[in-house]
Amino acid sequence: MCELRFFEFRRKIMANKKLAFQDIILTLQGFWSKQGANLMQAYDNEVGAGTMSPYTFLRSNGPEPWGAAYVQPSRRPADGRYGENPNRLFQHHQFQVVLKPSPKNIQELYLQSLAELGIDALEHDIRFVEDNWENPSMGCAGIGWEVWIDGQECTQFTYFQQVGGIEVDSVTSEITYGLERIATVIQEVDSVYDLEWGNGVAYGDIFKEPEYEHSKFAFEESNQELLLKLFGEYEQEALDLLDKGLVHPAYDYILKSSHTFNLLDARGAVSVTERAGYMHRVRTMARKVAKTFIEERAKLGFPLLKDEALREKYLGKKGKYTKIVEGEEK
Repeated sequence: MCELRFFEFRRKIMANKKLAFQDIILTLQGFWSKQGANLMQAYDNEVGAGTMSPYTFLRSNGPEPWGAAYVQPSRRPADGRYGENPNRLFQHHQFQVVLKPSPKNIQELYLQSLAELGIDALEHDIRFVEDNWENPSMGCAGIGWEVWIDGQECTQFTYFQQVGGIEVDSVTSEITYGLERIATVIQEVDSVYDLEWGNGVAYGDIFKEPEYEHSKFAFEESNQELLLKLFGEYEQEALDLLDKGLVHPAYDYILKSSHTFNLLDARGAVSVTERAGYMHRVRTMARKVAKTFIEERAKLGFPLLKDEALREKYLGKKGKYTKIVEGEEK
C-alpha cells in the first residue's frame, strides 16, 4: 500500500513538473539505459533521421543483438521555414531508441518513458495510429504506428522488416521521439522557439538564427553545380571504399550523398524523373553497404552473438557465414 501511494505521489509530482528540453533528454537517457540500451552520442554527419545513424542502420542488420539510445540532430532541407514556422524546421532533434531483439513489452516501456517525462496516460490523449513506415532511398521499411499526444504526432514506433533492402534477422524495434514536439506538450507552448532549453535559455536563442540561415542557403544560395558534382564524387568514393570492405568510411560518404541529394531537391534542381534516379542511386549504395556490413561482421565471427546455437546457425560449424542475401549464399 505504501509503495502504491509513493508511485501515485511521484506521478502527481511529475505531471506538474515542466521539464526543460535538456532535462527531457537526460530523463530519456536514464530510462532507456536501465532497459539495456547503450547510450551513444549523436553521429557527426548530416542525417535526415535517427534511423540513418550507423547505430541504427548498420547495427539493425545481421543476427547480433543490439540496443542503443541517442539524440540525433536531423537535417531536412525542404522543411526549412526561415525560423518563421512554430513547428517546422530545417533541423530538429530526435531521440532514437533501437532494441534488437525487440522486448515483448516495448509499447508498455514506451508509455512508462512518457510517464517519466510527466506525460500521464490518464491525463493526456495518447493514441497509436497505424502507419507502416518506410524510407525508400535507404531501403528501409517496417510496420508500426505514429504516436499522437493531445492531437499532435510526437513519436514514430516501428518494427523493422527491411534495412538497406535486406530483411532483418530478428525483430528490431525503433522508437523515434520528436523532441521538439514532445517538449511543446510538456511545457505547454505553441512554438518550439518559446521552449526552455535549460538554465533560462530559450530554444529560439540557440536555433532561430541558424534556422533562418540554413533555410536561406537551402532555398536560395546553395551552388547547384557544385552540389551535382559533389553527389557524383561522394557516390564514387562510397563505392570504391565498399569494394575494399571499408564499411564505415563508405557509409559516411553515403550519408553525404543522401544529404547532398536532399539539398538539390530542396533547391528544385532535379526534375521528377531525375529525383527517382537519384533515390535509386542512394538506395543501391545503401543496399551494398548493408550487405558488406553483414559480411564483415561475419568475418569477425559475429562477436556480439553469444548464443552458440545461433552462432552455429549463421556461421556454420566451420565458421563459414551461411546467411543468404539476395538469393545467393555468402
